Amino acid sequence: MSSSPVSFEYETDGNEIYRQSFAMIREESKLDGFDPQQQTVAVRMIHAAGEVDLAADIDFSDGLVTAARGALNAGAPILCDVNMVASGVTRKRLPADNEVLCLLKDERTSTLAKELGTTRSAAAVELWEPMLDGAVVAIGNAPTALFHLLNYLAADAARPRPAAILGIPVGFVGAAESKQALSEVAAALGTEYLTVHGRRGGSAITCAAINALATEQEILG
Repeated sequence: MSSSPVSFEYETDGNEIYRQSFAMIREESKLDGFDPQQQTVAVRMIHAAGEVDLAADIDFSDGLVTAARGALNAGAPILCDVNMVASGVTRKRLPADNEVLCLLKDERTSTLAKELGTTRSAAAVELWEPMLDGAVVAIGNAPTALFHLLNYLAADAARPRPAAILGIPVGFVGAAESKQALSEVAAALGTEYLTVHGRRGGSAITCAAINALATEQEILG
């Protein structure tokens, strides 16, 4: 790059940037409602959002961290609604070389979407069934995918269930409603969940949660 008459000084150590960021988040966020394991995940989510007030909207079921980490340690797949979520999972942190799957581009998805009269994101959920039992679900974009999954699970108690659902879609239409439905349906079914109530969410926050759940230590970088 060409030289510039202006020279800015800034932190260049990546680990130190993370260390300072996490320290600031812990100082500025209200994390006292979370247990220590939940705090580690929440800090990562807040870091991804860049908003310390996100803590007020983060909702863990009591056993989410234990269930998700147990499933990942056992080799469970991570089922994602969009490729942005799948791409954001840090593979080297996964404890069992877990599969990370997004079936949005599967050749069957478009046909299913037309047959069901729904979005491709929701239709792709239909293709999760053979892998759903004990899986970790990560929905970070599409409220329709979360609604479709909840309808599927609620329709028959005998259907396979994921070990944990991270339902954190973002948006103005259906996002807040789908996340409220998650907290209600998952509680009724006894399924562990993590969400961010309201309109906020997205792939970055969802990936941050998955990457934090993949290890019990608060890894920098």
